[in-house]
Amino acid sequence: MSATAATLHDGSIDAVELVGAAIARSHAAHGVFISFIERAHDDAIQSANRRRCGAPLSRLDGIPFAVKDMIDVAGNTTTTGSLTRIDSPPAPTDAAVITAMRAMGMIPVGKTNLSEFAFSGLGLNPHFGTPTATFHAAAPRAPGGSSSGSAIAVQRGLVTAAIGTDTAGSIRIPAAFNGLVGFRASTSRYDMSGVHPLAVTLDSLGPIARTVEDCVLIDRAMRGCVNLDVYAAPLAHVRFVVDSSVLADPSLQFDVARNLRSVLTLLRRCGARVEERPVDALARTRQIIATHGWLGAIEAWSALRETVEGQRGDQIDHRVRNRLLAAKGIDQHARERIRTLRAELMLRLAHELGDAVLVTPTVKHVAPPLAALEADDVLFATTNLETLSLTMPGSLLDMPGVAMPSGVNRQHLPTSVLFSVPQGQDDRLLRTCLAVESALLTRPLQ
Repeated sequence: MSATAATLHDGSIDAVELVGAAIARSHAAHGVFISFIERAHDDAIQSANRRRCGAPLSRLDGIPFAVKDMIDVAGNTTTTGSLTRIDSPPAPTDAAVITAMRAMGMIPVGKTNLSEFAFSGLGLNPHFGTPTATFHAAAPRAPGGSSSGSAIAVQRGLVTAAIGTDTAGSIRIPAAFNGLVGFRASTSRYDMSGVHPLAVTLDSLGPIARTVEDCVLIDRAMRGCVNLDVYAAPLAHVRFVVDSSVLADPSLQFDVARNLRSVLTLLRRCGARVEERPVDALARTRQIIATHGWLGAIEAWSALRETVEGQRGDQIDHRVRNRLLAAKGIDQHARERIRTLRAELMLRLAHELGDAVLVTPTVKHVAPPLAALEADDVLFATTNLETLSLTMPGSLLDMPGVAMPSGVNRQHLPTSVLFSVPQGQDDRLLRTCLAVESALLTRPLQ
Protein backbone atom coordinates (compact mmCIF):
# COMPACT_ATOMS: atom_id res chain seq x y z
CA MET A 1 0.00 0.00 0.00
CA SER A 2 2.88 2.38 0.72
CA ALA A 3 4.17 1.68 -2.79
CA THR A 4 0.73 2.33 -4.26
CA ALA A 5 0.46 5.58 -2.33
CA ALA A 6 3.86 6.60 -3.74
CA THR A 7 2.76 5.96 -7.33
CA LEU A 8 -0.38 8.02 -6.74
CA HIS A 9 1.75 10.81 -5.30
CA ASP A 10 4.23 10.92 -8.19
CA GLY A 11 1.50 10.64 -10.83
CA SER A 12 2.57 7.26 -12.23
CA ILE A 13 -1.05 6.22 -11.90
CA ASP A 14 -4.21 8.03 -10.85
CA ALA A 15 -7.11 6.89 -8.71
CA VAL A 16 -9.42 6.41 -11.72
CA GLU A 17 -7.02 3.90 -13.29
CA LEU A 18 -6.35 2.20 -9.97
CA VAL A 19 -10.00 1.82 -8.96
CA GLY A 20 -11.06 0.84 -12.48
CA ALA A 21 -8.48 -1.93 -12.60
CA ALA A 22 -9.45 -3.19 -9.13
CA ILE A 23 -13.15 -3.37 -10.07
CA ALA A 24 -12.47 -5.04 -13.43
CA ARG A 25 -10.32 -7.73 -11.84
CA SER A 26 -12.78 -8.19 -8.98
CA HIS A 27 -15.75 -8.80 -11.29
CA ALA A 28 -13.82 -11.70 -12.80
CA ALA A 29 -12.92 -13.31 -9.46
CA HIS A 30 -15.43 -16.03 -8.56
CA GLY A 31 -16.90 -15.92 -5.08
CA VAL A 32 -14.77 -13.07 -3.75
CA PHE A 33 -17.31 -10.22 -3.83
CA ILE A 34 -21.04 -10.21 -3.11
CA SER A 35 -21.67 -6.67 -4.40
CA PHE A 36 -19.84 -3.63 -5.72
CA ILE A 37 -19.98 0.02 -4.71
CA GLU A 38 -21.57 2.08 -7.50
CA ARG A 39 -20.06 5.41 -6.44
CA ALA A 40 -16.49 4.09 -6.44
CA HIS A 41 -15.78 5.47 -9.92
CA ASP A 42 -17.07 8.93 -8.98
CA ASP A 43 -15.02 8.84 -5.78
CA ALA A 44 -11.94 8.00 -7.85
CA ILE A 45 -12.54 10.99 -10.14
CA GLN A 46 -12.78 13.29 -7.13
CA SER A 47 -9.59 11.82 -5.66
CA ALA A 48 -7.70 12.29 -8.92
CA ASN A 49 -8.87 15.90 -9.08
CA ARG A 50 -7.69 16.55 -5.53
CA ARG A 51 -4.23 15.22 -6.33
CA ARG A 52 -4.02 17.30 -9.51
CA CYS A 53 -4.80 20.34 -7.37
CA GLY A 54 -2.15 19.33 -4.84
CA ALA A 55 -4.75 18.83 -2.10
CA PRO A 56 -5.07 15.10 -1.29
CA LEU A 57 -6.95 14.29 1.90
CA SER A 58 -4.07 12.07 3.05
CA ARG A 59 -1.29 10.03 1.51
CA LEU A 60 -3.83 7.19 1.19
CA ASP A 61 -6.18 9.31 -0.93
CA GLY A 62 -7.33 7.26 -3.93
CA ILE A 63 -6.43 3.80 -2.64
CA PRO A 64 -9.21 1.22 -3.15
CA PHE A 65 -10.10 -1.29 -0.46
CA ALA A 66 -12.62 -4.09 0.11
CA VAL A 67 -15.18 -4.38 2.91
CA LYS A 68 -16.52 -7.56 4.48
CA ASP A 69 -20.26 -7.79 3.97
CA MET A 70 -20.93 -7.54 7.69
CA ILE A 71 -20.14 -3.82 7.55
CA ASP A 72 -22.51 -1.18 6.19
CA VAL A 73 -21.62 0.82 3.11
CA ALA A 74 -24.27 3.37 2.19
CA GLY A 75 -26.40 2.30 -0.77
CA ASN A 76 -25.53 -1.40 -0.52
CA THR A 77 -27.42 -4.19 1.21
CA THR A 78 -25.44 -5.83 3.99
CA THR A 79 -26.18 -9.52 3.41
CA THR A 80 -23.93 -11.00 6.13
CA GLY A 81 -23.34 -13.72 3.56
CA SER A 82 -26.91 -15.01 3.87
CA LEU A 83 -29.83 -15.38 1.47
CA THR A 84 -32.10 -14.53 4.39
CA ARG A 85 -30.92 -10.91 4.09
CA ILE A 86 -30.62 -10.62 0.33
CA ASP A 87 -33.84 -8.57 0.11
CA SER A 88 -33.00 -6.25 2.99
CA PRO A 89 -32.99 -2.52 2.22
CA PRO A 90 -29.66 -0.87 1.42
CA ALA A 91 -27.74 0.66 4.31
CA PRO A 92 -28.68 4.35 4.61
CA THR A 93 -25.26 5.38 5.93
CA ASP A 94 -21.69 4.13 6.09
CA ALA A 95 -20.39 2.32 9.13
CA ALA A 96 -18.25 4.58 11.29
CA VAL A 97 -14.96 3.02 10.16
CA ILE A 98 -15.93 3.45 6.50
CA THR A 99 -16.74 7.11 7.15
CA ALA A 100 -13.31 7.54 8.74
CA MET A 101 -11.55 5.88 5.80
CA ARG A 102 -13.46 7.94 3.24
CA ALA A 103 -12.32 11.06 5.12
CA MET A 104 -8.77 9.95 4.27
CA GLY A 105 -9.77 9.66 0.60
CA MET A 106 -9.80 5.86 0.57
CA ILE A 107 -12.35 4.26 -1.74
CA PRO A 108 -14.41 1.14 -0.94
CA VAL A 109 -14.93 -0.81 -4.16
CA GLY A 110 -16.93 -3.84 -3.04
CA LYS A 111 -18.45 -5.98 -0.30
CA THR A 112 -16.62 -9.27 0.19
CA ASN A 113 -17.96 -12.77 0.70
CA LEU A 114 -17.82 -14.58 4.04
CA SER A 115 -19.01 -17.59 6.00
CA GLU A 116 -22.73 -17.10 6.48
CA PHE A 117 -23.38 -14.72 9.41
CA ALA A 118 -19.58 -14.89 10.01
CA PHE A 119 -20.15 -18.14 11.90
CA SER A 120 -17.38 -20.46 10.69
CA GLY A 121 -13.61 -20.51 10.66
CA LEU A 122 -13.31 -22.24 7.28
CA GLY A 123 -14.87 -19.68 4.92
CA LEU A 124 -17.22 -21.86 2.88
CA ASN A 125 -20.34 -20.23 1.43
CA PRO A 126 -22.72 -22.28 -0.76
CA HIS A 127 -24.87 -19.24 -1.64
CA PHE A 128 -22.30 -16.90 -3.19
CA GLY A 129 -19.51 -19.38 -3.94
CA THR A 130 -16.41 -20.11 -1.89
CA PRO A 131 -13.44 -17.92 -2.86
CA THR A 132 -10.08 -19.63 -3.18
CA ALA A 133 -6.47 -18.50 -3.41
CA THR A 134 -4.55 -18.59 -6.67
CA PHE A 135 -1.90 -20.91 -5.24
CA HIS A 136 -4.59 -23.53 -4.53
CA ALA A 137 -5.79 -23.69 -8.14
CA ALA A 138 -4.85 -27.34 -8.74
CA ALA A 139 -6.59 -28.62 -5.61
CA PRO A 140 -8.48 -25.75 -3.95
CA ARG A 141 -8.09 -25.27 -0.21
CA ALA A 142 -10.44 -23.70 2.30
CA PRO A 143 -9.89 -19.92 2.34
CA GLY A 144 -10.38 -19.57 6.09
CA GLY A 145 -13.21 -17.70 7.68
CA SER A 146 -15.15 -16.01 8.29
CA SER A 147 -13.49 -13.11 6.40
CA SER A 148 -12.78 -15.34 3.41
CA GLY A 149 -13.50 -12.87 0.62
CA SER A 150 -11.51 -10.12 2.33
CA ALA A 151 -8.42 -12.34 2.51
CA ILE A 152 -8.75 -13.69 -1.03
CA ALA A 153 -9.28 -10.17 -2.44
CA VAL A 154 -5.84 -9.28 -1.04
CA GLN A 155 -4.19 -12.61 -1.91
CA ARG A 156 -5.34 -12.32 -5.54
CA GLY A 157 -4.11 -8.74 -5.75
CA LEU A 158 -7.57 -7.29 -6.38
CA VAL A 159 -6.97 -4.73 -3.61
CA THR A 160 -4.01 -4.03 -1.36
CA ALA A 161 -6.09 -4.21 1.83
CA ALA A 162 -9.49 -5.29 3.09
CA ILE A 163 -11.52 -4.89 6.26
CA GLY A 164 -12.82 -7.90 8.18
CA THR A 165 -14.53 -8.77 11.43
CA ASP A 166 -13.16 -11.21 14.01
CA THR A 167 -15.21 -12.90 16.72
CA ALA A 168 -13.30 -16.17 17.18
CA GLY A 169 -10.52 -15.93 14.61
CA SER A 170 -12.20 -14.58 11.50
CA ILE A 171 -9.39 -12.20 10.51
CA ARG A 172 -6.43 -14.16 11.83
CA ILE A 173 -7.38 -17.52 10.28
CA PRO A 174 -7.94 -16.42 6.66
CA ALA A 175 -4.76 -14.35 6.89
CA ALA A 176 -2.91 -17.46 8.09
CA PHE A 177 -4.26 -19.76 5.38
CA ASN A 178 -3.33 -17.32 2.62
CA GLY A 179 0.10 -16.07 3.62
CA LEU A 180 -1.14 -12.64 4.70
CA VAL A 181 -1.04 -10.37 7.74
CA GLY A 182 -4.24 -9.94 9.75
CA PHE A 183 -4.80 -7.66 12.75
CA ARG A 184 -7.60 -8.40 15.20
CA ALA A 185 -7.95 -5.35 17.44
CA SER A 186 -9.24 -5.05 20.99
CA THR A 187 -13.04 -4.79 20.89
CA SER A 188 -13.03 -1.15 21.97
CA ARG A 189 -10.46 0.11 19.44
CA TYR A 190 -12.93 1.04 16.69
CA ASP A 191 -16.38 2.56 16.60
CA MET A 192 -18.60 -0.45 15.82
CA SER A 193 -21.55 1.60 14.55
CA GLY A 194 -22.83 0.04 11.33
CA VAL A 195 -21.19 -3.34 11.96
CA HIS A 196 -23.75 -6.14 12.11
CA PRO A 197 -23.30 -8.11 15.34
CA LEU A 198 -22.64 -11.80 15.72
CA ALA A 199 -21.55 -11.94 19.37
CA VAL A 200 -21.60 -8.49 20.93
CA THR A 201 -19.06 -9.24 23.67
CA LEU A 202 -16.44 -10.61 21.29
CA ASP A 203 -16.97 -8.89 17.92
CA SER A 204 -13.99 -6.89 16.69
CA LEU A 205 -12.66 -5.41 13.47
CA GLY A 206 -9.36 -5.14 11.70
CA PRO A 207 -7.47 -5.11 8.41
CA ILE A 208 -6.03 -7.87 6.24
CA ALA A 209 -3.08 -6.90 4.04
CA ARG A 210 0.26 -8.20 2.81
CA THR A 211 2.36 -6.42 5.44
CA VAL A 212 2.19 -5.24 9.02
CA GLU A 213 3.01 -1.75 7.77
CA ASP A 214 -0.11 -1.75 5.59
CA CYS A 215 -2.23 -3.04 8.48
CA VAL A 216 -0.93 -0.17 10.61
CA LEU A 217 -1.88 2.35 7.92
CA ILE A 218 -5.39 0.89 7.61
CA ASP A 219 -5.79 0.71 11.39
CA ARG A 220 -5.05 4.38 11.73
CA ALA A 221 -7.33 5.29 8.84
CA MET A 222 -10.17 3.27 10.45
CA ARG A 223 -9.73 5.42 13.56
CA GLY A 224 -9.47 8.70 11.66
CA CYS A 225 -5.88 9.36 12.76
CA VAL A 226 -4.33 12.15 10.70
CA ASN A 227 -0.79 11.07 11.62
CA LEU A 228 -0.35 7.70 9.91
CA ASP A 229 3.13 6.94 11.30
CA VAL A 230 3.76 4.21 13.87
CA TYR A 231 7.36 3.25 14.60
CA ALA A 232 8.85 -0.16 15.31
CA ALA A 233 9.93 -1.10 18.82
CA PRO A 234 13.57 -2.31 19.11
CA LEU A 235 13.44 -6.11 19.41
CA ALA A 236 16.25 -6.05 21.94
CA HIS A 237 13.77 -4.40 24.32
CA VAL A 238 10.99 -6.95 23.73
CA ARG A 239 10.24 -10.09 25.72
CA PHE A 240 8.28 -12.91 24.08
CA VAL A 241 6.52 -15.79 25.85
CA VAL A 242 5.80 -18.97 23.91
CA ASP A 243 3.01 -21.15 25.28
CA SER A 244 4.91 -24.43 25.58
CA SER A 245 1.71 -26.45 26.00
CA VAL A 246 0.71 -25.51 22.45
CA LEU A 247 4.07 -26.59 21.07
CA ALA A 248 3.66 -29.92 22.83
CA ASP A 249 0.21 -30.54 21.28
CA PRO A 250 0.43 -33.71 19.12
CA SER A 251 -2.16 -32.27 16.71
CA LEU A 252 0.19 -29.40 15.79
CA GLN A 253 1.45 -30.07 12.27
CA PHE A 254 5.21 -30.61 12.04
CA ASP A 255 5.87 -27.80 9.55
CA VAL A 256 3.77 -25.32 11.53
CA ALA A 257 5.87 -26.04 14.63
CA ARG A 258 9.15 -26.04 12.67
CA ASN A 259 8.45 -22.66 11.09
CA LEU A 260 7.40 -21.17 14.42
CA ARG A 261 10.70 -22.28 15.96
CA SER A 262 12.54 -20.65 13.06
CA VAL A 263 10.82 -17.36 13.88
CA LEU A 264 11.79 -17.74 17.53
CA THR A 265 15.41 -18.37 16.54
CA LEU A 266 15.37 -15.19 14.46
CA LEU A 267 13.94 -13.18 17.36
CA ARG A 268 16.71 -14.43 19.63
CA ARG A 269 19.35 -13.52 17.02
CA CYS A 270 17.89 -10.01 17.01
CA GLY A 271 18.41 -9.70 20.75
CA ALA A 272 14.88 -10.39 21.96
CA ARG A 273 14.26 -12.44 25.08
CA VAL A 274 12.21 -15.57 24.34
CA GLU A 275 10.74 -17.70 27.12
CA GLU A 276 9.00 -21.04 26.59
CA ARG A 277 6.60 -21.90 29.39
CA PRO A 278 2.98 -22.80 30.03
CA VAL A 279 0.57 -19.87 30.27
CA ASP A 280 -1.94 -20.83 32.92
CA ALA A 281 -4.56 -18.24 31.97
CA LEU A 282 -4.70 -19.68 28.46
CA ALA A 283 -4.99 -23.24 29.72
CA ARG A 284 -7.85 -22.23 32.01
CA THR A 285 -9.53 -20.32 29.19
CA ARG A 286 -9.44 -23.39 26.96
CA GLN A 287 -10.92 -25.41 29.81
CA ILE A 288 -13.77 -22.91 30.29
CA ILE A 289 -14.59 -23.07 26.57
CA ALA A 290 -14.65 -26.87 26.73
CA THR A 291 -16.74 -27.15 29.89
CA HIS A 292 -19.05 -24.11 29.80
CA GLY A 293 -19.45 -23.64 26.04
CA TRP A 294 -18.38 -20.92 23.65
CA LEU A 295 -19.67 -17.47 24.59
CA GLY A 296 -19.68 -16.51 20.94
CA ALA A 297 -22.09 -19.33 20.12
CA ILE A 298 -24.41 -18.40 22.98
CA GLU A 299 -24.55 -14.77 21.86
CA ALA A 300 -24.85 -15.73 18.19
CA TRP A 301 -27.91 -17.84 18.99
CA SER A 302 -29.49 -14.90 20.81
CA ALA A 303 -28.81 -12.62 17.82
CA LEU A 304 -29.95 -15.08 15.13
CA ARG A 305 -32.61 -17.20 16.81
CA GLU A 306 -35.53 -15.51 15.04
CA THR A 307 -33.84 -15.97 11.67
CA VAL A 308 -32.95 -19.62 12.27
CA GLU A 309 -36.43 -20.50 13.51
CA GLY A 310 -38.21 -18.21 11.04
CA GLN A 311 -39.77 -18.88 7.67
CA ARG A 312 -36.47 -18.56 5.81
CA GLY A 313 -34.45 -20.68 8.22
CA ASP A 314 -34.20 -23.49 5.68
CA GLN A 315 -32.27 -21.15 3.37
CA ILE A 316 -29.34 -21.03 5.80
CA ASP A 317 -26.26 -23.14 5.03
CA HIS A 318 -27.09 -26.32 6.92
CA ARG A 319 -23.61 -26.50 8.46
CA VAL A 320 -24.03 -23.03 9.96
CA ARG A 321 -27.63 -23.72 10.97
CA ASN A 322 -26.60 -26.92 12.75
CA ARG A 323 -23.95 -25.06 14.74
CA LEU A 324 -26.45 -22.40 15.75
CA LEU A 325 -29.05 -25.00 16.76
CA ALA A 326 -26.42 -26.75 18.86
CA ALA A 327 -25.87 -23.46 20.71
CA LYS A 328 -29.59 -23.40 21.53
CA GLY A 329 -28.98 -26.24 23.97
CA ILE A 330 -26.30 -24.42 25.98
CA ASP A 331 -27.51 -23.39 29.44
CA GLN A 332 -28.33 -19.70 29.09
CA HIS A 333 -27.05 -19.04 32.62
CA ALA A 334 -23.65 -20.05 31.26
CA ARG A 335 -23.34 -16.63 29.63
CA GLU A 336 -22.99 -14.76 32.91
CA ARG A 337 -20.76 -17.46 34.42
CA ILE A 338 -18.42 -17.24 31.45
CA ARG A 339 -18.36 -13.44 31.56
CA THR A 340 -17.45 -13.50 35.24
CA LEU A 341 -14.68 -16.04 34.68
CA ARG A 342 -13.54 -14.11 31.61
CA ALA A 343 -12.99 -10.93 33.63
CA GLU A 344 -10.93 -12.86 36.19
CA LEU A 345 -8.83 -14.54 33.51
CA MET A 346 -8.14 -11.29 31.68
CA LEU A 347 -6.59 -9.92 34.88
CA ARG A 348 -4.65 -13.13 35.42
CA LEU A 349 -3.31 -13.09 31.87
CA ALA A 350 -2.13 -9.49 32.17
CA HIS A 351 -0.31 -10.45 35.39
CA GLU A 352 1.25 -13.58 33.85
CA LEU A 353 2.50 -11.86 30.71
CA GLY A 354 3.49 -8.52 32.17
CA ASP A 355 5.25 -6.64 29.38
CA ALA A 356 5.72 -9.78 27.25
CA VAL A 357 4.17 -10.60 23.87
CA LEU A 358 2.52 -14.00 23.61
CA VAL A 359 3.57 -16.20 20.67
CA THR A 360 1.61 -19.17 19.32
CA PRO A 361 0.85 -20.66 15.94
CA THR A 362 -2.19 -18.94 14.44
CA VAL A 363 -3.65 -22.29 13.34
CA LYS A 364 -2.37 -25.79 14.05
CA HIS A 365 -2.54 -26.78 10.39
CA VAL A 366 -2.32 -25.37 6.88
CA ALA A 367 -5.44 -24.71 4.82
CA PRO A 368 -7.33 -28.02 4.44
CA PRO A 369 -8.58 -29.33 1.07
CA LEU A 370 -11.90 -27.72 0.16
CA ALA A 371 -13.63 -30.62 -1.61
CA ALA A 372 -13.47 -32.93 1.40
CA LEU A 373 -15.01 -30.28 3.66
CA GLU A 374 -17.83 -29.67 1.20
CA ALA A 375 -18.58 -33.38 0.97
CA ASP A 376 -18.44 -34.40 4.64
CA ASP A 377 -20.37 -32.49 7.33
CA VAL A 378 -18.70 -34.36 10.18
CA LEU A 379 -15.26 -33.55 8.81
CA PHE A 380 -16.33 -29.93 8.37
CA ALA A 381 -17.47 -29.67 12.00
CA THR A 382 -14.36 -31.26 13.51
CA THR A 383 -11.97 -29.33 11.24
CA ASN A 384 -13.75 -26.07 12.00
CA LEU A 385 -13.32 -26.51 15.75
CA GLU A 386 -9.67 -27.50 15.34
CA THR A 387 -9.07 -24.49 13.08
CA LEU A 388 -10.52 -22.09 15.66
CA SER A 389 -8.88 -23.71 18.69
CA LEU A 390 -5.86 -21.38 18.98
CA THR A 391 -7.65 -18.12 18.21
CA MET A 392 -10.77 -18.59 20.37
CA PRO A 393 -8.94 -18.15 23.71
CA GLY A 394 -7.49 -14.82 22.57
CA SER A 395 -10.94 -13.68 21.49
CA LEU A 396 -12.51 -14.61 24.81
CA LEU A 397 -9.76 -12.68 26.62
CA ASP A 398 -10.06 -9.76 24.13
CA MET A 399 -6.40 -9.99 23.15
CA PRO A 400 -5.38 -7.95 20.13
CA GLY A 401 -3.48 -10.24 17.78
CA VAL A 402 -1.43 -10.04 14.61
CA ALA A 403 -1.17 -13.11 12.40
CA MET A 404 1.98 -13.10 10.25
CA PRO A 405 3.40 -15.56 7.71
CA SER A 406 6.01 -17.85 9.25
CA GLY A 407 6.95 -19.84 6.15
CA VAL A 408 5.50 -22.65 4.06
CA ASN A 409 5.14 -26.38 4.44
CA ARG A 410 6.56 -29.00 2.10
CA GLN A 411 3.63 -28.46 -0.30
CA HIS A 412 4.38 -24.71 -0.27
CA LEU A 413 1.22 -23.92 1.70
CA PRO A 414 1.53 -20.98 4.11
CA THR A 415 2.00 -21.36 7.85
CA SER A 416 1.47 -18.54 10.34
CA VAL A 417 2.58 -17.21 13.70
CA LEU A 418 0.31 -15.21 16.01
CA PHE A 419 1.55 -12.42 18.28
CA SER A 420 -0.91 -11.32 20.99
CA VAL A 421 -0.97 -9.03 24.04
CA PRO A 422 -3.51 -8.23 26.76
CA GLN A 423 -6.57 -6.12 26.02
CA GLY A 424 -5.97 -2.51 25.05
CA GLN A 425 -2.25 -2.84 24.26
CA ASP A 426 -2.81 -2.70 20.50
CA ASP A 427 -0.24 0.00 19.74
CA ARG A 428 2.51 -1.86 21.60
CA LEU A 429 1.64 -4.99 19.64
CA LEU A 430 1.75 -3.19 16.29
CA ARG A 431 5.11 -1.58 17.11
CA THR A 432 6.50 -5.01 18.01
CA CYS A 433 5.17 -6.65 14.85
CA LEU A 434 6.63 -3.88 12.69
CA ALA A 435 10.00 -4.78 14.20
CA VAL A 436 9.43 -8.51 13.62
CA GLU A 437 8.49 -7.79 10.00
CA SER A 438 11.64 -5.71 9.51
CA ALA A 439 13.74 -8.52 10.97
CA LEU A 440 12.12 -11.07 8.66
CA LEU A 441 12.88 -8.87 5.65
CA THR A 442 16.51 -8.18 6.54
CA ARG A 443 17.41 -11.52 8.11
CA PRO A 444 15.37 -14.20 6.29
CA LEU A 445 14.43 -17.40 8.07
CA GLN A 446 16.87 -20.28 7.63
